[in-house]
Amino acid sequence: MTWHAGNCSSLDFHLPSGEERFLKRKVHVSQKPNRCRGTKEWEKGGKEKKARARIIPVGNCLKKRVLREMAVDKELLELDLYALLGVVEKATDKEIKKAYRQKALTCHPDKHPDNPKAAELFHQLSQALTVLTDAAAKVAYDRVRKAKKQAAERTQKLDERRKKVKLDLEAREKEAHSQVSKAEEIEITRTLEQEIQRLREEGSRQLEEQQKLIQEQIRLEKERIRSKQDGYGGHGTGTPKLKLRWKCKKEDETNGGYSKEILLQILQKYGEVLNLLISNKKSGSAVVEFATVKAAEMAVKNEVGLTYNPLKITWLEGQPQSSTVFADGTIHPHISQDSVVSERDYESLVMMRMRQASERQKLIEKMKQEDEEESCT
Repeated sequence: MTWHAGNCSSLDFHLPSGEERFLKRKVHVSQKPNRCRGTKEWEKGGKEKKARARIIPVGNCLKKRVLREMAVDKELLELDLYALLGVVEKATDKEIKKAYRQKALTCHPDKHPDNPKAAELFHQLSQALTVLTDAAAKVAYDRVRKAKKQAAERTQKLDERRKKVKLDLEAREKEAHSQVSKAEEIEITRTLEQEIQRLREEGSRQLEEQQKLIQEQIRLEKERIRSKQDGYGGHGTGTPKLKLRWKCKKEDETNGGYSKEILLQILQKYGEVLNLLISNKKSGSAVVEFATVKAAEMAVKNEVGLTYNPLKITWLEGQPQSSTVFADGTIHPHISQDSVVSERDYESLVMMRMRQASERQKLIEKMKQEDEEESCT
């Protein structure tokens, strides 16, 4: 039905078919200014079907009334009206009305007076019926629905594209992170291998040092046992100690030509020197402690010190019983046989030390070889 309202331009309001029975004819209202505007509306009478007419104002009020009565909620247009009624897009008016009746019976406000959602659903069903049973409104709605569907498809494609881009970006980041992690792992592994190698080397050195100490202790113990077996006995307990004397003036800074290094160099050729103390109070005096009695005895018998300042060596502790001690405290060994024995003892001591050094070197090489074999396995 087409209405011309007042000074307004021609507006097309598509009324639902259910209301067409109330409007039997179209009334044209002139658009001349300052003219009374009105229209006739025909209403059905009672059973006699007599019609009567009444004049209602036409103009802006009519426009507002029709707009109010025919307006469709914008929220409704966001819904899928076909899904709301439970019909397909190509359903006929008959199928749409049938679906409307079935749906409306389940949510009629009279059946559910205390449920506001039922009234709202009933109102939505009524508006859906209004739109889908009007040809022009249905076409317009289908266009809007199609446009929204296409927009949704474009959005979905865009989302898929964005999702793909995001996945590609995450994959590249993951690959880069894995490469960095792999490089870090390689570096950590290399560092660990270096630390293991360092610990092995330090362990080998420490093991070698400990084994040297053990060998030295074994050697000293053997020498002590051999000294006891040879019949040497000391006066008292402990290692043998000798007192050294030489000429030295108090103002002599060179200490008579004897320093700790020179004394050690002189005495160590007889055996291991455990301690050497040079007196600070009394010039030209020192005390030396040997590891074995034999070494101390050989030093007493054979050592004379520097030619320009000879040493005078006397016993403090651990003196052998076979030596002859005179009143002045010096020891004078027998010249013939004792000197020969001392020379032989010195030679045997040197040979024994050479054999021990050779055995120690062989043992070190053997341990290194075992360490290399363990590292390879």
